[in-house]
Amino acid sequence: MSISASEKPLSKVFTADYRFAIPAFQRSYSWHNVQMKQLIEDVMDACAVHDGPYFLGSLILVRDEHGMHQVIDGQQRLVSLSIIFAVLLTLEEDPQLHASLAGLLTEAGDKLRGIETEPRLRLREQDEEFFREYVQHGDLEALFDLRDTDIATQAQRNIQMNTKCAYDTLAAMADDERRQFAAYLVNDVMFVIVTTDDISGAYRIFDVMNMRGMPLTPSDVFKAKVVSGISSAARTVYARYWDDIMEPMGDENARIERFFADLDLIFTRTPICESLIADFTGHVLDGYIRKGQCIEFIDDVLRPYAICDEILHRPSESLLPRPVVDLLCALGDYPYSDWKPVALWALVHSLDNLNDPDTVVFAHGERNASQRVSLHDGERLMQILTMLDRVTGIDCLNGKSELERRTRAATIVRDLKKQSPLQRIAGFSVSADEQRLAMLHLRGELSIDAGMRRLLLIRANEQLAGERITRPRSLNAVPIIPERVPTGSQFAAWPAGTCDYWAQRIGNFVLTQKAPRYFNGVDDFVARRDLMVRDASSRRFPLTRALRDLEVITPQYLELRQRQIIDLIAQAWHIDRGDVAIAEQQAAAAAHTPGVAHRSKRTSKRVAVAEVVRAGLLKPGDRFVWNRPRKHETWIITVTETGFQGEDGTEYATPTAAARQIGGSTASLNVWKRESDGRALSDIWKAYRAMM
Repeated sequence: MSISASEKPLSKVFTADYRFAIPAFQRSYSWHNVQMKQLIEDVMDACAVHDGPYFLGSLILVRDEHGMHQVIDGQQRLVSLSIIFAVLLTLEEDPQLHASLAGLLTEAGDKLRGIETEPRLRLREQDEEFFREYVQHGDLEALFDLRDTDIATQAQRNIQMNTKCAYDTLAAMADDERRQFAAYLVNDVMFVIVTTDDISGAYRIFDVMNMRGMPLTPSDVFKAKVVSGISSAARTVYARYWDDIMEPMGDENARIERFFADLDLIFTRTPICESLIADFTGHVLDGYIRKGQCIEFIDDVLRPYAICDEILHRPSESLLPRPVVDLLCALGDYPYSDWKPVALWALVHSLDNLNDPDTVVFAHGERNASQRVSLHDGERLMQILTMLDRVTGIDCLNGKSELERRTRAATIVRDLKKQSPLQRIAGFSVSADEQRLAMLHLRGELSIDAGMRRLLLIRANEQLAGERITRPRSLNAVPIIPERVPTGSQFAAWPAGTCDYWAQRIGNFVLTQKAPRYFNGVDDFVARRDLMVRDASSRRFPLTRALRDLEVITPQYLELRQRQIIDLIAQAWHIDRGDVAIAEQQAAAAAHTPGVAHRSKRTSKRVAVAEVVRAGLLKPGDRFVWNRPRKHETWIITVTETGFQGEDGTEYATPTAAARQIGGSTASLNVWKRESDGRALSDIWKAYRAMM
């Protein structure tokens, strides 16, 4: 068995040197948008710092007799990177950059040299055509237009979901910023490629690299450094004491890393650790070790902050006053934890005797303990947590990156250390533009994950109730309108495009204890309503309870519900509810004013035909032709006010529905060409999206 290993940037990985294939026995593509967003944000942060290459781990490959590289380890990253390339390609207008990005997805081929056009990466058979058609050929408009019933496998759903996530994230960047990101991604993001010619040997390599032994956590490394600086007489005692302090975190390496990264931010106001062990050692530990203050670090830093981290992990079990617990529980609703450094600092500097081992913090401690945890400035702590919840919510709603969120946290900690009045702390302020953008996001389609929808509904319900509501263990945001509206359903009788309009708006979602899978195939409103309100835990939430006596759902009701929820969220986060039309006009004016920096508002939402007609890019009566010379067929569809009509009078709500009905598995927008000018429907959809 021969083995080779090399370190290469992505510009050398996605070339003719490698023809990647996913073996049939491998699991399918399983990354969700959490992993996709994390990958993009990690590269964004590394690009912003630009302090050397960013390593994306190893690829383990087996080169077969046909020159293909079978991927044993690395499928999830290769597929996700291909999706990012496809999104960058779709958003790019520079012809040279466009060609470079296209080359990362497919080998262009050369007839003279006998090289055929082929994709850089082949997925498993059941997903290969889907991935090639929509991602590698760059037909993202058709991918965004697909409904759930058009998708055959979970891997294909993950591809669509992650492409939408990548599009929404990257489309929010300015053109120059996105090109800088693309250049860094291609030239400075590195793989270590391990190649062998023996598949059993490849799995042995995989086992050694990933499965053998238990790697040291950052806590293990820092403990060794600190304890070595303590006198031999006390070393054993403090080594055990360190373990006792860190015991609640167990072996959750991600949580431990996050804890020390938050400590690094608090001490240095550096938002991101490039190398946690090196950075925290250099920034924090070395100073204590040089001064012979290793015991002080454990007593005065590690213990108080670790206790407060545990309070944030399970606030309802702490002995803190109920109003403080309620605020901490609210912060725990967020899908991100970049608020934690501020909350940690505020707790450590508001609670008494945290460095005393006899202080009882949680309800399961000694009931008759004389030294229970106490607050010395509870009012200021509550003000900090309230203001922190506001800025965190608005940042999440506006899609701020991890670097931006942690930069805000670092700014707040800096000013808190200076004892600045809370109203004068810059990190707690939200500009008028940020508030307008938040309202635009709330009133439009929410390109956010299920966790954020859940959060928004919790905030709205609690604002309406006037108090914190205990969350059941399972709490989900589910849509009132089913994702698939079958013929005969009461929703099918709504005006064309209405269901699509409401699909991703917050007014269409309800908090319920029932998991989304229970609603699969339940298309009747009354049946869906009964599932939503069946559990008493669901009825705790007034906006869910309000559905209980509703017999008929209408678009007008959803509009009223949408306005109510938006107003409640705006009240909770003190967002100015100014006229959104004015904000839209100002944004449009800025977009067309030379020299005015702005961010694109493009998202991956499904485009409705009626919207394109209203924008003037289509008009009723426009005819689109699909010529299929090999089958000697020509198909024509005609634009209506809300969809398309076939020659036989069949109505189609979406262009992919028309293509799929005629062509079977094909559902491309590229096949339809306007009869008057030959313009592809996909280009018209793309032009409309650029106007959003």
